[in-house]
Amino acid sequence: MDEQEFVRTVAERTGLSRQEAADLTWATLETLAHRLSPGEARDLTTELPEGLAEAVRRGTTERIERFGHYDSVRRVAERTMLKEEEADRGVRTVLAVLREAISEKEFSDLMSQLGTDFSQALESAG
Repeated sequence: MDEQEFVRTVAERTGLSRQEAADLTWATLETLAHRLSPGEARDLTTELPEGLAEAVRRGTTERIERFGHYDSVRRVAERTMLKEEEADRGVRTVLAVLREAISEKEFSDLMSQLGTDFSQALESAG
């Protein structure tokens, strides 16, 4: 899945404009990267198109941050100027599209680092 298709899918599923969906996707990937080990972030970038991989690289830090789904939604809402409900739906949607865009193994590795509340948020997205 290329970057345009990824963003188009997020836009269609969230009802946001393409630009809002692109901003949301970047903000989500950059925010989630704060939760990943440098090695996991690197692995994820190998399966993403360059533009999305750059968002992950920008968010990668040497020290893994600990925050849950709600805090990620708040961070994404602040960065995108979306309402928290829109950001929540958006973060869940980006995770769902990621599940379709990358290998099952890589998605499983990603979710194991993000934690249980992210998995629960994804499952509630349908």
